[in-house]
Amino acid sequence: MANVNIKFNGKDYLLSCDDGQEESLKKLTSFLDKRYFELKKKLGNIGENKLLLIAAIKLIDEHFDLRRRISDQKNKLDDLSNKFKELKALAIKYKDNKEEEIKDLNKEINKIKKNIEEANNMYENMLDKTTKSLEKIIKNAETTSKIQ
Repeated sequence: MANVNIKFNGKDYLLSCDDGQEESLKKLTSFLDKRYFELKKKLGNIGENKLLLIAAIKLIDEHFDLRRRISDQKNKLDDLSNKFKELKALAIKYKDNKEEEIKDLNKEINKIKKNIEEANNMYENMLDKTTKSLEKIIKNAETTSKIQ
């Protein structure tokens, strides 16, 4: 334990604290002394105990107000976190749906490619048959014209 000399309301006090906490204790005491002095200036000399009580009540009020505001901010952060989780879930669902649509579109593209390939093969077969038929007609025509 460390001992710290502090000044409060113009009086010196010797307080004990954990080792390493000396500066923190001095800052806290200075803060309290400043608040106490402000109240004394505002309210006059109504007695040290009453001023200390009012200072403590004001500080506790600020403390509870700060805790409430922190709680409100935590609730807002929790709400944002939940909304983010919902948004993330929607994004994943959207992505999954789009992947399924892409898969379906790829199936359709493959069907169309197959149909085009089949149509191309039919066209080539028709072209081959037509070419052979024309060759026969030309050959017959040549034969007929040689006979005449």
